[in-house]
Amino acid sequence: MEVLITTKKATIIFEKKSLYTDHDRLFKELIQTFFKEFIGAFFPLVYREINFSTVKFLDQEVFTDIIIGEKRRIDILAEVKLKAKHQIIHIHIEPQASYEKDFHERMFIYYSRLYEKHRKPILPIAVFSYNDKRQVPEQFDIHVTGLHPIRFRYLQLHLIKKNWREFIKNDNPAAAALLSKMGYTEEERVQVKLEFLRMISRMELDPARMSLLYGFFETYLELDDEEEKEMQEKIKQLPEDEAKVLHRLPNSYFEKGMKEGIEKGIEKGIEKGIERGIEKGKQAAAKNLLLKNMSKEEVAEVTELSIEEVEEIAGNLKG
Repeated sequence: MEVLITTKKATIIFEKKSLYTDHDRLFKELIQTFFKEFIGAFFPLVYREINFSTVKFLDQEVFTDIIIGEKRRIDILAEVKLKAKHQIIHIHIEPQASYEKDFHERMFIYYSRLYEKHRKPILPIAVFSYNDKRQVPEQFDIHVTGLHPIRFRYLQLHLIKKNWREFIKNDNPAAAALLSKMGYTEEERVQVKLEFLRMISRMELDPARMSLLYGFFETYLELDDEEEKEMQEKIKQLPEDEAKVLHRLPNSYFEKGMKEGIEKGIEKGIEKGIERGIEKGKQAAAKNLLLKNMSKEEVAEVTELSIEEVEEIAGNLKG
């Protein structure tokens, strides 16, 4: 959406990006990129059975629910071989960003449709990323009077119920990013961010993957200015070598993430990059208008900056 601001002396257009977060896309990108690590961190029994050199992601499936009149999309469907019998199975992972009372029924419908099409054994996994701690049934039963019920079960990962401290000793990139959605208190936010940085600093990842982790984490756990100051104080208390590495991380990787956020918007899910990009654009516009002798009041009106921000920019120009 474009916002057009016009005065007697200038016309400036700011493009405002949607702040909608595509949670499904963020989780899909993270889990597919770090599929082996994700399974290893949260489903160790499954991890031991899979030959990860055989993983192949299948195209998204779209199903129409005629009863409720909606189209549903399968988020992640992976084809893998098991180590022991070399059996091919499908792993269906469904991220869910909001509480849904009948979610277990939807998982059963997905299972039925996928089996009908592929005729392969399916391991269904649900990843709950919302903060509601209400329990969703782990099974869906169809009861017939006088007969044994039909019972469908699936695996669950309810992130808010996970203790983030249990994952910080393992250098697992999927677990590091998902710390941002686990069960921490408001008072623990700074420590969670610090432990995330310590985790990724120990990983030998290329810049693109590191940026993905940082962008994902910042989408769900972003510290305010006071919290950032508190974290910097905590970093100073760490061994000097480790502190130097941590100080470099936010600058190098977050700036890259901010640039991608401005260019690609929600495709990468780095909303803060978009917001800061717009803010920097306003500041640059204010500087140019002040150089053209527009009054501070008019500059504030045109750019939507506060008069204090405009006065600060004007003071820097004089300096």
